[in-house]
Amino acid sequence: MIQTISDTSSNNLASRNGIHAIEARGVNVYYGDFRAVKDIDLDIERHKITAFIGPSGCGKSTVLRVFNRMNDLIPIARTEGSVQFHGLDIYNPSVDAVEVRRRVGMVFQKPNPFPKSIYDNVAWGAKINGFKGKMDDLVEESLRGAALWDEVKDKLKDSGYSLSGGQQQRLCIARAIAIKPDIILMDEPASALDPIATLRIEELMRELVKDYTIIVVTHNMQQAARVSDYTAFFTVTPDRTGYLEEFGVTKELFTNPRSKITEDYITGRFG
Repeated sequence: MIQTISDTSSNNLASRNGIHAIEARGVNVYYGDFRAVKDIDLDIERHKITAFIGPSGCGKSTVLRVFNRMNDLIPIARTEGSVQFHGLDIYNPSVDAVEVRRRVGMVFQKPNPFPKSIYDNVAWGAKINGFKGKMDDLVEESLRGAALWDEVKDKLKDSGYSLSGGQQQRLCIARAIAIKPDIILMDEPASALDPIATLRIEELMRELVKDYTIIVVTHNMQQAARVSDYTAFFTVTPDRTGYLEEFGVTKELFTNPRSKITEDYITGRFG
């Protein structure tokens, strides 16, 4: 029998997961025989922004994709361990991976609007998930939530490709929130954008966290320091396996890191 996360209530989440949106224990990810990340234990607090930082190849994006089972789409990938979400281990064979991805949305590094109108970009996910309400209202609500409505309200029939890079990324965020996820994963969402568009995305993240839990991968430590409440620092072993070196409140991690490796990274001595 396939369990659906939507069968679990918010009260169940509060009682079984406390303040945590996600509780990961003993997570290992393999690509074939290669262990990409090892022994990840991590609690993600609800309605907070958690940043993942670390050098290239340390497994930040791999761990991010653990939380919505995107690694399952890679034929040679294998995930071990437990990831509790709404009182369920999302890697239990009885849990529907498609339902996980509906509840845990994702925004990618490069804006990837569909070759459709602005309106249809936002409406598409809701349609395939069986949305029964008034679509016009949902599209407007989602575009307002992504701070894009005022810029596009008079050209909803235009292609999503007609927008600037920063606008396209906010359109992708609107598309993600239209299906009413609990968590939004962001994999370097501003790395392809100019400084002004980057600032808009950062401001938007601080607004969205009132309603969503956000996890963001970033190479920009200043960005992590500006926008996140918590920061996880990942690094690598000599055999290139990623692991979690330190996790804590962002201000404390950046001003008083517990680990010498963390201190060396955030002060630019390596990475």
